[in-house]
Order: sequence, then structure tokens, then C-alpha cells
Amino acid sequence: MRQLYKFLLIIAIAFLLTSFGFKNKDIKPIDNLHLKENPAFQNNSDSSSTKSKSSKEVYLLSRQYDRLQTALDKYERIQRKRLWKKIDIDSATYKELKPFDSSTVVKQIRERLFVDGDLKRDSKSSLYDEELMAGVLNYKKRYGLKLNYKLSFEHIKQMNEPVSERIRTIKLNMERCRLIPENLIEARDYIMVNIPSYKLLYVKNGANEFTSDVFVGTTWAETEIFSSAMDRVVFSPYWNVPQSIIDNELKLNMARDKNYLEDNNMEWNGGKVRQKPGPKNSLGLVKFLFPNPFDIYMHDTPAKSLFMFEQRTFSHGCINIKEAKKFAHVILKDDPDWTDEKIDSAMDGVNETTCILKNKIPIYIGYFTSWVNEETGEIYFFPDVYQKDKERDSDSTKGLVMD
Repeated sequence: MRQLYKFLLIIAIAFLLTSFGFKNKDIKPIDNLHLKENPAFQNNSDSSSTKSKSSKEVYLLSRQYDRLQTALDKYERIQRKRLWKKIDIDSATYKELKPFDSSTVVKQIRERLFVDGDLKRDSKSSLYDEELMAGVLNYKKRYGLKLNYKLSFEHIKQMNEPVSERIRTIKLNMERCRLIPENLIEARDYIMVNIPSYKLLYVKNGANEFTSDVFVGTTWAETEIFSSAMDRVVFSPYWNVPQSIIDNELKLNMARDKNYLEDNNMEWNGGKVRQKPGPKNSLGLVKFLFPNPFDIYMHDTPAKSLFMFEQRTFSHGCINIKEAKKFAHVILKDDPDWTDEKIDSAMDGVNETTCILKNKIPIYIGYFTSWVNEETGEIYFFPDVYQKDKERDSDSTKGLVMD
């Protein structure tokens, strides 16, 4: 019995030593791998600072020029190797392509999306299959198009623009990067609106804090390109109608309908017309102010249906924010004087209420028709809504300088 006990004890000790050796040999390198490649797996005291540092580097505007340079190298390589082949279509006979259609054109589209980076492989298939559907969605996302699987003649026409146009667009936007105000180049906190992409981005502590769709000025009332600093948020705002709108629009409407002002919750105020606070106010529930000589500001809008359009140039120059209410909450979330309840109450009020920001937020209204996504590294191309890309020679870029 004593010998059996010794035998069992030896086996137990051997098992413990083997387990200890296995743990040191195999598990520790895996832990080290996580620590090296993914800082989020470090201890809690370091994870938040590491994440913040990583995000900050991603959203520094100073990096955009180099990212566009990388994209430029890609498209110049495509041009040298003559990979940008024309898709053969005839406007008279082309029919809109949809999933599970089959044709030679589908095969050519597949090749193009592979070259452009929207597909990871080219299967050479002529069938509009699920793999191509995913590629089409990514293409439309990158080109600022409505996300669906249909491929119209206009979509193919866009694909058939020569690669030299992509190269020219990237170069032009690299020059625009040089014109970003110096105070924003390395900024950790800023708001940026890119007119051609109809997007607002709010970066805080170097990380993406908030994004929203917007719509901007019409082609006859363009939203200006400039920089400033947001210093106020106004809840339940009055809309003080500009004199030009009174002269060109309201007077005609009042002549047709004597109840026009009352029906639209408007009133005369010292020889001017203003629209009273409320959910039908043209400025919505909140507006965001920043000093500028153009009388441009950002605000909510009751016309939410306008965000369904691909080209969103509807305003008289101001920037209309789809998620304005949420934006107000995000901006003030660290201000103890403005709780969520107080913000909501101020937005639903009958009186205008102004909040002076304790820390001004730099804001840049820019015009970039190509931009590299900060998170995915993909190049995006947006419509030249104000035809500014038509200025080709170097002297024309002087018109892009911020006021």
C-alpha cells in the first residue's frame, strides 16, 4: 500500500510539472501576442489611454494629405498597367441591371470593382451574384450614392470616367488639404462639414464622437468655405427671416394669402419677419452658432424627408443637420449645467434659450470631392456639387482660400 501511495504521489507531481511547463510554453506567448497587436488587451489602467491615443492618430486632419498620396499612388499604378478598362454599354439598348441578371457587362463591372478595390477577387463570373452585390454597395458608399443594388446607365457612365479623372481629383484635393487652417491640422477637438459628402463629423479627444447627414446651400446660394469656432447653442430658436427671402419669397406668398404669416407661425418684429419657436420652425428645435461674415449657421430642420435624396442642396446657405437634437446632447454631455432633461425641456419650450459653450469648438466648412476614410483607409469620391473641380489650372486654386 505504501509503494502504491508513493507511485501515485510521483504521478501527481509529474502531472503538476507537466501542466506548469505547458502553461509557460504555450499560453504566455499568446498573451504576449495580444498585448503586442491589440493594446485593448492590456490592463485596465492602460487600455483607455491606448485607445484614445490610437483614435487621436486616426482623426488628425494632418494625416489626410498622406492618405490621399497613398490613394494617388494606387490610381497611378492602375493607369500605368492599363487596368482601367471601359465597360461596353449603349445608352439606347442598356437596361438597368439588378441582382441575378447575367451579361457580359456584369463581368466587366466585376472586373472594374476589383480594380477599384470594392471586390477582393475577380471571379470572372457574368452573373450578378451576392458577391457582386456587396461590391456594388461598397462602390456606392464610396461614391456618395444611394445604397441599393440597381445599376443604372448613369452609374456605368460614372464608372467609365477615365482613371485620369480620379487622379486629377485626388491631386486637387491634396492641394485643398494644404489650405486647412493651421489650428485644425493637429486639433483633437473639431467639427468638420464636408459640403460634397453632405456629412458632419465631430471629433473629440481625437476620436469620432458624432456623425450626421446634412444638407447644404443650393447652387445659387452656396454654403461658403471657411473656419470659425462654435460658441453658442440656441434652443427653441426664432428664425429671423433674411431680407432677401422676405423680398423675393414672403412678399409674394403674403400677396397671395393674407393669412400666410399666421398659418406659418410667423410675425412682424420691428419691420422684420420672424418665425416663432416650435416644431414647424424652419430651424427646427435647435441651432448652432459660430461667428462668420456670411451669416451661416447650423440647425435642425422639420424637413427630414429631404435627407432621402442623393444630392442634398436645398438651403439658402445654412447647414441643416439630420440628427441635430442628438448633436446638442453630445456637445453638452460633459456640462453639468445642461442635463439631458434640461436640454429636452429647452428644445420643447416656447421661448428661445441660449447656451454659451464653456469651451469653443473649432469648426471647418470644407469642400473635398475625394477623401480617405479615417477608419477603413478607403478612398471616397463625392459629386462636385458647386463645380469647383472645373478649375483646373494652378491659379484657380487661389479661389479656394478660406476667408
